[in-house]
Amino acid sequence: MVRPRSKNKVVCQNNSCFFFRKEQGKNIIKKGINKSRHKQYICLHCNKYFVERKGTPLYRKRLSERKIRQLCKELVEKKGIRAVERTTGINKNTICSYLASFAEHAREISKYLTKDLELSTYEVDEFWTFVKKNKKNLSKTAMKKVQKEISGVIH
Repeated sequence: MVRPRSKNKVVCQNNSCFFFRKEQGKNIIKKGINKSRHKQYICLHCNKYFVERKGTPLYRKRLSERKIRQLCKELVEKKGIRAVERTTGINKNTICSYLASFAEHAREISKYLTKDLELSTYEVDEFWTFVKKNKKNLSKTAMKKVQKEISGVIH
C-alpha cells in the first residue's frame, strides 16, 4: 500500500502553468536541494523546478528566517540601523537592502508581522514609518506601497 503524500504549502510558480499559484489540483513534489541549500520542488504538470521561497519577499535572501524575524523585531523597537547591526551582527548594508525589499513587498510583510510575529497594528505602523523615514531613496512603487500600509489599509 502506498502512503499518502505529505501536505505542502508550495504552489507552482510558473506563470504559464494551468496551476499557477493554485492550491486545488496541484501536483508538486520535493526534489532535493539546490546549491544554496534551499528545498527544491518540481511541478509535475509543467515539469518546472523552483524553490520554496520563490514568489515571496524572502526569495534570493541568504539570511535564515530566524535572523529575519529577529531583524523585524529589532526594527519595530525603533532602534537605529547601526544599533540593530550591533545587536544582531547583520551588516548595515544588508539591513538596508532588506528594508528596501520589505518596502517592495509591503502587503505580504504586514501580514507576516501581524500573524507570525503577533505584532499589533500600531507596531506595524511604527515599522513602516521607520522604513519610510530611513529609506528616502525608495522607488516610487515601494513608496506608494509603504504609504498605503501606513494609512491603515491592512487586511
